[in-house]
Amino acid sequence: MKEKNPWHTPVAIIITVIGVIVIVALVIVAVLQNRPLAQKYKYGIVLDAGSSHTALYIYQWPAEKDNNTGRVEQKQCCKVNGPGISSYASEPEKAGESLKACMQEAEQWVPKIRHSETPLYLGATAGMRLLNMENSAASDKVFKAVEEALRKSPFSYEGTRLLSGQAEGAFGWVTVNYLGDRLSQGLETTGALDLGGASTQISFVSDKYDGSESPSNTVNFRLYGNDYELYTHSFLCYGKDQAQKLKLAHQTQSGPDAVEDPCYHPGYNKTKMYSVLYESPCVSNRKPQGPPETFLHTGTGNSTQCQEAVKNIFNFTDCKYSQCSFNGVYQPTLQGPFEAFSAYYFVMDFLNLTDASVTLEDVKKKLELYCATSWSQIVKEHPGIKEKYLAEYCFSGTYILTLLTEGYNFTSVSYSDIKFIKKIKGSDAGWTLGYMLNLTNMIPAEAPDSPPLPHAGYVSIVSICVVVIFILLLFSIRPLWLRYFKKQQIV
Repeated sequence: MKEKNPWHTPVAIIITVIGVIVIVALVIVAVLQNRPLAQKYKYGIVLDAGSSHTALYIYQWPAEKDNNTGRVEQKQCCKVNGPGISSYASEPEKAGESLKACMQEAEQWVPKIRHSETPLYLGATAGMRLLNMENSAASDKVFKAVEEALRKSPFSYEGTRLLSGQAEGAFGWVTVNYLGDRLSQGLETTGALDLGGASTQISFVSDKYDGSESPSNTVNFRLYGNDYELYTHSFLCYGKDQAQKLKLAHQTQSGPDAVEDPCYHPGYNKTKMYSVLYESPCVSNRKPQGPPETFLHTGTGNSTQCQEAVKNIFNFTDCKYSQCSFNGVYQPTLQGPFEAFSAYYFVMDFLNLTDASVTLEDVKKKLELYCATSWSQIVKEHPGIKEKYLAEYCFSGTYILTLLTEGYNFTSVSYSDIKFIKKIKGSDAGWTLGYMLNLTNMIPAEAPDSPPLPHAGYVSIVSICVVVIFILLLFSIRPLWLRYFKKQQIV
């Protein structure tokens, strides 16, 4: 009698079919999980219309990770030639024209296929806030000229906005903490210190701050499932350029024809116009009666006296709250590390004072030596820097230290918690990234869901499938093995 082939039994056939199905499923999962995908990106453009200049930033992120875990990165920055748009108040059409070169660069950098879907924003800060205070009609004309220019671009123009100082500070805080991965990982946040030409902002989270004492300085965020109650305040007219005007206005209250300035190097002298000094709305109401047309501005280079002159622009006495920074503004106790950017970085970097390991006392000593250096020596050592900017570093360095220690109440201990930065992981520190993240909803309020098949899950599925196949294989060959074993016994 012909022996029945065990492979023809129903059980063997069913097991074989199941095994084939499992193997096919395993191959499909492996192919789908590991197939190479062409990375696609989306883009966003933000124009930072500051008081002294305008800059265009291009951001990029993975297209398939909107509002999830895809990192937004700065890919390009274009500095607009000329001053800030607020300087074009008398010729507003030139404000729009000034943006042309950078907009053309953006068109070349962003892939053409993405032009129509790329959002384009312009945010104006303290320079335009001052112009709006002084002459709202002129401010409107500048904005109109800028909008007309931007609407001609192939990008998706999303509007021009005049940012409040509070928004500028809050978006700066979002930027530094987003780039530092503190928000997505729920880590302790860092405070943000921003210094521009016309304003300065401080923003931080403090356990001792509940917002009730000064609600106007409170911004609440819910990001990645965590709640943040942020203290933030902006001081208009206390950016380094306007602070310089405040100091000079205090020094020229009597309308002198000469001013000896301890914040300028010995040997410095330059004739300056009273009309130029007092044209800013920060000091226009302080102009002395019947001053001469000009005054001779000379330097004495004394950092101690410079600090006293700088202190005169602050009000440290009036405070109706439990504690204040200056000018009667409430400020909770400082907490945690801080990152200082914009003019903070550029000034301290020029002075070689960004090393966090250098104590506050040593910083003051180095600044004292720098200020005491003769003007002729300073010019000789820095031939590539315009004298207008070079002359102001002694004042700017002294102002920064005074603002931080006397204004914001950093001590010789907490000063070491300040890190002076320009970029974080290739992106400029500043408000622009936080602003775009907010407008495009790129940061979710809740923590993103876990992926349906993470790497660990994929490995587990593959391992289980391999074990199942092995077991099925054993069951499949069992009849053959028994048959072979019986033959051996007969022999």
